[in-house]
Amino acid sequence: MTQPEPDLQIVAPTRPEKDRPWVMRTYAGHSTAAASNALYRTNLAKGQTGLSVAFDLPTQTGYDPDSPLSRGEVGKVGVPVPHLGEMRRLFEDIPITQMNTSMTINATAMWLLALYQVAAEEQNPDLDPTEVAHQLAGTTQNDIIKEYLSRGTYVFGPQHSLRLIADVVAYTVHEIPKWNPINICSYHLQEAGATPTQELAYSLSTAIAVLDQVRDSGQVSEEDFGRVVGRISFFVNAGVRFVEEMCKMRAFVQLWDEITSERYGVTDPKMRRFRYGVQVNSLGLTEAQPENNVQRIVLEMLGVTLSKDARARAVQLPAWNEALGLPRPWDQQWSLRLQQVLAFESDLLEYEDLFEGSKVVEAKVAELVASARAEMERVEGMGGAIAAVESGYMKQALVAAHATRRARIEGGEEKIVGVNVFTTTEPNPLTADLDGAIQAADPAAEQAALDSVSRWKADRDEDAVTAALARLAADAQTDTNLMHATLAAARAGATTGEWAGTLREVFGEFRAPTGVGGAVHVTHTGTALAEVRERVRETGAELGGRLRLLVGKPGLDGHSNGAEQIAVRARDAGFEVVYQGIRLTPAEIVAAAVAEDVHCVGLSILSGSHMSLVPDVIAGLNAAGLDDVPVVVGGIIPDSDARELLRSGVAAVYTPKDFGMTEIMGGIVDVIRAAHGLDAGVTV
Repeated sequence: MTQPEPDLQIVAPTRPEKDRPWVMRTYAGHSTAAASNALYRTNLAKGQTGLSVAFDLPTQTGYDPDSPLSRGEVGKVGVPVPHLGEMRRLFEDIPITQMNTSMTINATAMWLLALYQVAAEEQNPDLDPTEVAHQLAGTTQNDIIKEYLSRGTYVFGPQHSLRLIADVVAYTVHEIPKWNPINICSYHLQEAGATPTQELAYSLSTAIAVLDQVRDSGQVSEEDFGRVVGRISFFVNAGVRFVEEMCKMRAFVQLWDEITSERYGVTDPKMRRFRYGVQVNSLGLTEAQPENNVQRIVLEMLGVTLSKDARARAVQLPAWNEALGLPRPWDQQWSLRLQQVLAFESDLLEYEDLFEGSKVVEAKVAELVASARAEMERVEGMGGAIAAVESGYMKQALVAAHATRRARIEGGEEKIVGVNVFTTTEPNPLTADLDGAIQAADPAAEQAALDSVSRWKADRDEDAVTAALARLAADAQTDTNLMHATLAAARAGATTGEWAGTLREVFGEFRAPTGVGGAVHVTHTGTALAEVRERVRETGAELGGRLRLLVGKPGLDGHSNGAEQIAVRARDAGFEVVYQGIRLTPAEIVAAAVAEDVHCVGLSILSGSHMSLVPDVIAGLNAAGLDDVPVVVGGIIPDSDARELLRSGVAAVYTPKDFGMTEIMGGIVDVIRAAHGLDAGVTV
């Protein structure tokens, strides 16, 4: 007699409870408030748990769309928000008090926070404004100090900028207690070439400058100062060197705990916690074989998520095609799904820190901590971060570090797959239609913004605006916290350009050191640079003097890293270089070309405004009788735009795939010789 089969027992393994995932964002905003609003609502429906708002350059630098400096820039790298009406439209049908919103805004952070707060009040008319403010959660980037070193969207000088930062910090601690009033940004330092040591040292030195300013302003009591420290957040970069980047984050945690405990006497460990969000590295994304960017992004994401003791609180990932142009919604969705697969499908969030006790990790963290301390002491010895900015020390150090990195890539010491190694490739279906592989900016966005400002001004109470701006100007001449006058100006209907213009009249403007003149020369191996240098010398002799290259940054694009590296390499190649920094009008560039009697004009534009600004420069040169001065252009330029620029008279177009800077120097010599009817001569 057979025995009955036993009931099959399946015992499910016990799984630990998962930690809550980090806030998931995509950095987004373009064309108009209406278009950006639709994108935000779509992304939230896909599972995004926070918003990260990209503002266009006029908004970031305090200009209205009708300013001459705004030409070609409106809606290009973000959304234009020139007044309260556009902030309302940006968050239409999105409950602000239920959002965690990060706003990448710096010089005009106080103004955009005021617009955001007033828009939230309008969404909740039944609540007291104080109650609405207490519900707001999010972050204003507001690290103006790093703008002098990397992004270039500063407006005022360092001391006045530090005052604006401190006013926002003090106001939010009292009135918007869940808000992060500043995001100290090491992200942009890495984009500008910083080593991990420089990232750690310069961002922490900036944090010290901010905290010292808030403490010394007397706006926060000693009892409340711990809450100030507890609301300071950081915005960090994560590069592809996984072990080093993960150890860098652990070094940040250790150093921040030491600084907040020893320098500021904060006893609550929760207030000393290193709180950071991250956008993984865009500097390392390549135009060549862009499909490789996906694995780079994943590896970089792991660097800020695997270590629980140094895990990011918010993560936003770039898209695979950002080196080509503006990502499409599908591309952003892909990046969001990368985060969601890691957080929800893997078991990462079920375990304690994976690297605790690792001798390799402990040694690397100790090395980074020691080197960062030494560099921080050097900055402190100069008088702190502000003094190190004003003297040009930090900028020179970053330009030199970036030049060293470029030299390693060109020499093959630092390998970039698809760029300087393993370059053979099959046809890429993702980029078979290059123009379709990115999203084109809406050509009607600029006119829409102009119409919006015109309607807004026609409908507002001009007397109320005048009075509010007069109050702002008066308060700016005292030590009164400017957030209150700024809120009054927002409610009265002032515009972004009017708010910033009022403060420009009181504070004046500032041009940061470029870092090019003092950057050390990098030793270049091989004969290529020597051959180009000889061609530069010979061509100059044929034309009766040393070759002069003007490197220009037209428009409001402050991403000057590429322009600075071109200027440094051109200097090393024997050119006399004219570089006046960022934010120049086409007319100013033409005037400099005339005054310096240059042989070539090189324009660097990464904001997408090349189709507006480059023709203006060429027309100006022709009008000034310099039609024999060739113009070359570099930037993130789609192929179709490059072809149009070449048809319109540009001599050469360079994009991120043209990583060989010495070869670019040789190309510039070629176009100068061609412009003067000289034979090609020796080629590299």
